[in-house]
Amino acid sequence: MSPSQTLDFIEGVGVLGPRTIIDVYRAGRALFAIPVERKLEYDALFRAIFLGQTVVPPSGDKGDNAVEAYEPSLATIEIEAPNDRSEVGAEAVSAERISHRNLTRSASSAAIDRMMREASALPRRLSYRRTGAKHGNRLDLRRSLREAARRDGDVARLFRTRRKTRQRRLLMLIDVSGSMKDGTDERLRIAHAVVQAADRAEVFTIGTRLTRITAAMQPADAGLALARVAEAIADFDGGTRIGEALQAYLAIPRYAVFTRGAAVVLMSDGLERGSPDAMIEAVRKLSRGAWRIEWLTPLAIDPSFKPETAGLKGILPYIDRLGDGATSASIVDHILSMARRS
Repeated sequence: MSPSQTLDFIEGVGVLGPRTIIDVYRAGRALFAIPVERKLEYDALFRAIFLGQTVVPPSGDKGDNAVEAYEPSLATIEIEAPNDRSEVGAEAVSAERISHRNLTRSASSAAIDRMMREASALPRRLSYRRTGAKHGNRLDLRRSLREAARRDGDVARLFRTRRKTRQRRLLMLIDVSGSMKDGTDERLRIAHAVVQAADRAEVFTIGTRLTRITAAMQPADAGLALARVAEAIADFDGGTRIGEALQAYLAIPRYAVFTRGAAVVLMSDGLERGSPDAMIEAVRKLSRGAWRIEWLTPLAIDPSFKPETAGLKGILPYIDRLGDGATSASIVDHILSMARRS
């Protein structure tokens, strides 16, 4: 878009005096003469600029069933609902409102307090950087020679080093579909505690689409963070398309890189709609890059639980643990004990 087109667009919108965001959308299409084959590109740019949505469609699947990946901005935009149906309004606005949900801050639970208190127990890995250590596994020749030079060549002590450790990235994938709605609020509160306590954490929600909510979780105030999360997620209590959502995650390189060496916690009942093949294949791919995958399901609250669905049976070879995700205490216990089970 040239500068002159930008100025024409601003002037045109001013002359029209639009009453709704739909009027702005139509003005842009008319002014820029968007051809039919580029309408999807225009819609994506319009959503990103005016609706605060960054839409990244997964590669390969162009059909109506493709799952979209969203990374909403933190800007709050009020949109007036149009009286008539529109190509953009019905899909970009109404869907958000229909699926909106209020997440309220509850009193701090013992499980969340434990997560904040025992964050040092989260999994760690060896870093490439080294530090001085009395019983290290490598000689620090530079420091030893420097000390010898200070003593006129007398080597009084050989210094050693060891590799530092750093916290592993913790990747949380949370199912917000209708079958998991009873515990969605509490799982998101735990995710907020993890983001606050961990050095590196990423949080995504999965349902009928994939949404990255890490940025929304950044405020230390839980009430503010949950309010932002509620605005970001538009598929609360909807259908379940776990496989397609995970495939969308893997198809975006800047998301997929989060999996490398990460401790992955996936919270879902695994009740996939249709064939579970996509879910099984996605978990298999996740397992190739992740350090450990723990799948927490509320169905496993019974110690004698055995997976009966084809989806849960199919993922068993690719996950490290299928555990109880029914309560806050059990979820936090699984997260904090991952390092001990490795």
